[in-house]
Amino acid sequence: MDAYHQYNRRSFLKQVGLGLIASTSLNFKNCVVQDKSSSNHPNIILILVDDMGWSDLGCYGGEIKTPNIDSLAENGIRFTQCYNTAKCFPSRASLLTGVYAQQCGMDEAPGEITRAVTLGEVLKTVGYRTLASGKHHGTENLYDRGFDHYYGLRDGCCNYWNPGEKREGEPEPGRKRTRYWCDDEKTYYPFTPKNRDFYTTDAFTDKALRWLDEPATMNKPFFLYLAYNAPHYPLHAWPEDIAKYKGLYDGGYEAIQNARYERQIGLGLIDPDITPLPLNPRPGPWEKLSGDNLEKEKRRMEIYAAMIDRLDQNIGKVLDKVRKQERLNNTLIFFASDNGACAEETGATVLSTQIDDFGTVSSFETVGINWATVQNTPMRFWKNYTHEGGICTPFIMNWPGKIKKPGSFCREPVHFIDIMASLVDITGSKYPTMHNNKPVTPMQGTSLIPALQSRSIKRERPLYWKWNRGGGIREGNMKAVFYDQKWELYDLSNDRNENRNISTEKPEQLKEMINRWQIWYAEAKTQSK
Repeated sequence: MDAYHQYNRRSFLKQVGLGLIASTSLNFKNCVVQDKSSSNHPNIILILVDDMGWSDLGCYGGEIKTPNIDSLAENGIRFTQCYNTAKCFPSRASLLTGVYAQQCGMDEAPGEITRAVTLGEVLKTVGYRTLASGKHHGTENLYDRGFDHYYGLRDGCCNYWNPGEKREGEPEPGRKRTRYWCDDEKTYYPFTPKNRDFYTTDAFTDKALRWLDEPATMNKPFFLYLAYNAPHYPLHAWPEDIAKYKGLYDGGYEAIQNARYERQIGLGLIDPDITPLPLNPRPGPWEKLSGDNLEKEKRRMEIYAAMIDRLDQNIGKVLDKVRKQERLNNTLIFFASDNGACAEETGATVLSTQIDDFGTVSSFETVGINWATVQNTPMRFWKNYTHEGGICTPFIMNWPGKIKKPGSFCREPVHFIDIMASLVDITGSKYPTMHNNKPVTPMQGTSLIPALQSRSIKRERPLYWKWNRGGGIREGNMKAVFYDQKWELYDLSNDRNENRNISTEKPEQLKEMINRWQIWYAEAKTQSK
């Protein structure tokens, strides 16, 4: 840690009263804690949503009603260049561990986290009550990975109304296949809820609210990982939420996209001179749709908006609970999405494709490529791509009284790997070198504490990506990215959303960046074994 970060870390931690003394070591694990009592540690809420576009939230230019999330942004920091990994399970692994998915065995298929520790395991060492509710896209129960409680979907996606088998008097649930579900030490396969009003977003929140009332949680600082599966397909939402958006999307793809883009400019979120609406891809022609096809396209986005609306309502319930407990002023909150908007289609079992069934238990619909393009406005491409539309997430930090400029933007590149480094820094916890008698990969991220002070994060290493057919590297403002082995080069300082490929203008720079990426990838793969 250089002198700049040492000085500002000491200054900041003194301001927030954590009683920590910064170490002179380069390794966060050597941070010294002056006062081991947990009374001054902040509560931490990490909210993660699934497959949400960059422009969906009101505070990022969207028309969807998200007053609770918007309030977090208005009184916190909005990041304009926060990155995930372009896919659910590697993003969630990076977020939980502070290392790249390639370094913890979670880059090719959902599995066990190897050679790494979780946020739950680290924060328990300094007295935190650790809680996880929602989706963990892996083969381990988070109850066994450092969490005092875990409840939720231990799998990829599921039917929101019924993740399990057909219930008497109801249609067969639309689904891809049977999914795993956990409730503390128990794992269910399948999980068929008895409650006919079950809806995953509500269920995850309700469980978290009960945990927050437990005496064991009231007597300790808590870490709540609230990992929703919404708005990932299938498109399922409560009828009363869908009704709020009836007719809102009748104007079509380009009308909504243009309105979002103009709001983003008005918010100061983007500079139109360096972030124009991309010429390719553009959403398809709305005017060519008619009849049922037109009505279905309207309904898809109405349901999608309703899913995000319900997310916001549930986040509001959590904030209200912590506020009533008089703990909100000492609570650090993060909000992010695990990848960009999803343009996938699905081969799930669906009994009916009638429009009246959209959103019900028997359906398994997606938004499709055109609405996904709108959702990612003005970023290029979608989930599964390491272009900006696949990897750039809305990211909000909120910490009452601890942010120098509430409502400000941080325009520096940050990544999910930075969360672990930040929380180790803030709490004074020790990041281990060994776990289960095996070496642990060192943290890969950079602490975000300087952003709270409106200071530069000063990242010293490139950022890397690899998922499926795509990958990339970012050094400063230069980004080399590939899909299907075709590399491109962009200068994001004047081309934020990758409209102008300059690989033929700077072939040597591209070659050097590809070489660094190849070295990183080879080394990262060996670290997980």
